[in-house]
Amino acid sequence: MMGRLPIAKMLAATVAFTAVISAVMLPINWDGQQASTAAPKIDTLLDVMIVLSSFVFSLVMVMLFYALWKFKAKPGDESDGEPIHGNTRLEVAWTLIPTIIVLFGAGYSWSVLNDIEEPAKNALTVDVFSQQYAWSFGYPGKGDVWSQGELHVPVNRQVQFKMHAQDVIHSFWVPEWRIKKDNVPGITTTAIVTPDKVGTYQLICTELCGFGHASMRAKVVVEPPGQFQKWVAGLKQKVPQPLAESIVQDTETNPVPLSAGGA
Repeated sequence: MMGRLPIAKMLAATVAFTAVISAVMLPINWDGQQASTAAPKIDTLLDVMIVLSSFVFSLVMVMLFYALWKFKAKPGDESDGEPIHGNTRLEVAWTLIPTIIVLFGAGYSWSVLNDIEEPAKNALTVDVFSQQYAWSFGYPGKGDVWSQGELHVPVNRQVQFKMHAQDVIHSFWVPEWRIKKDNVPGITTTAIVTPDKVGTYQLICTELCGFGHASMRAKVVVEPPGQFQKWVAGLKQKVPQPLAESIVQDTETNPVPLSAGGA
């Protein structure tokens, strides 16, 4: 059985190794620009999970190298290893520690998700239609006007994207917003985002949906409310009938939209 001194040294080595890995990993901007209120919270969650993962990796590596050094065979020793019947306290520890880490990560993630998906009273609803291999968008608060291949939203206002897949599973992702949600045929899925930086971004399909998947992208414009109102007022085409029918079909067995979505 390992004495207290080796255990203390192993813990110290684990903490030091964790600090070194975290110092290397945390300064890296893994997700790029932040352009929504959810982005900083998701990035902080990622940083916390990096530290926890570094600790687990360090603990395993330290124990592995200690075992290789402590229990290595002596030169010329070709005898069988001694029979081992296990160590109850060690087995309890290596079950309990990962359980605590997983439960903490789950609880923290749940808290962040609840926070970033809290519906706002003045939210704008946008219908998102995905099909091989194009995006289009409807604005129910403005008489269901329709835009193909270009999404405009106002800055600093929550947007509830109601997504309707027309053929296969697609996935809605604007990297700077951090939010990604699958579009599933027959089901209305919802992504809630509050863009907080004016700019032009790109909507990307991140679910392999067929031959043209790599080119399934759309322009995303986040602009001041006045410019958004002017743009949406200039849309003349209504949501095409087949797409409008998919909204009705999807919501027959799913919750109705969270708000009327006035533009």
